[in-house]
Amino acid sequence: MGKPVQVLFDSMDSRDLIEIAILAVGIYAVLRFLRRTRGAGIVRGLGIVFCGFFLVAQLLIARFDLTELGKVLDYILATTVFGLLVIFQPELRRGLMLLGQYRGLQFLGVADELPSISKSLTDTALALSKDRVGGLIAVQREQSLQPYIETGERIDSELSIPLLRTIFHDQTPLHDGAVIVQRGRIIAAACQLPLGNPPVGLRTGMRHRAAIGLSDETDALLLIVSEESGRISLAMHGQLEIVPRDQLAKRLAEELDAPSAPAEAKRSYWNRILRAGRKSVTPVS
Repeated sequence: MGKPVQVLFDSMDSRDLIEIAILAVGIYAVLRFLRRTRGAGIVRGLGIVFCGFFLVAQLLIARFDLTELGKVLDYILATTVFGLLVIFQPELRRGLMLLGQYRGLQFLGVADELPSISKSLTDTALALSKDRVGGLIAVQREQSLQPYIETGERIDSELSIPLLRTIFHDQTPLHDGAVIVQRGRIIAAACQLPLGNPPVGLRTGMRHRAAIGLSDETDALLLIVSEESGRISLAMHGQLEIVPRDQLAKRLAEELDAPSAPAEAKRSYWNRILRAGRKSVTPVS
């Protein structure tokens, strides 16, 4: 069986190899582009099937000079691409939104600087802590939180302390879940976040576990207020830190308002990968 395959590859010239390489790179780019959309798994599965089929077909066409079969496959490929564009139109739209939010495009003037929001977040957290109202706020930094935004209710409002206090009031339908802040605006509420796995012996609530989970997967900053104790915590890079009330304004300003905050967040993200397995989490009651 290996000999016919070797014969097929020997019959291919440099042009065939270049075409296959370009096709592979294009498919890889599409999968990377859609990796955070809901259709990513389906696209990946279909992509593997079609790639395998067309690769074998192209090898046979090149080996036996099956011109008519090549024309039929070209027609099928064009029809398939058009059909996928129609079927996965919502996923493509989400992918374009993610691309537009990529902060790496700052040199094109696409991305905006992170507005100063530390004071509003500080005042909100202190108010929630005083009233023993639980809260969970995720602040987007370099990496997009679009997949998690889609799990909640869209708001798209200015960052308002009264609005945040209303959202987290236990009698409102949006108090469960996280509020996501993007570019200084409240984008969504009641968002579902991935749950993290704190070290053995660490007692945490669902809000703290969700904060650890999201901060472990992205570079977002999570602000958590404990409903039971009123303690205020920050979660970054998979770690949880209890912040004294009188130090909260300073810590948030350091993380969000400093000009180097986005770059520092990116460096910390990669440093966290290198430190995997050696995380140190502060206990929270």
